[in-house]
Amino acid sequence: MNDLDQKERALEERAKRLEELEQEIREKEKALKQREKQKKQIILRLAPSLWQEISAWANDDFRSINAQIEYILTKAVKERKNDK
Repeated sequence: MNDLDQKERALEERAKRLEELEQEIREKEKALKQREKQKKQIILRLAPSLWQEISAWANDDFRSINAQIEYILTKAVKERKNDK
């Protein structure tokens, strides 16, 4: 087997590994989408001034308002756990 054949075989193995990794990524993305669909929905009433503050904060962080509220709640829960 000459050097060119070895390089070609190595490239074929890399291509195969890349295909496997792409498939793994697709499967993980699919699983993530499934989990995201399972999120609980709630009705949340906020004062207009609080809504404006969260909206501005979300814009600063390049998030949607919903994602910002989830971020704030997640952070609060983590802080509460650390305080105990």
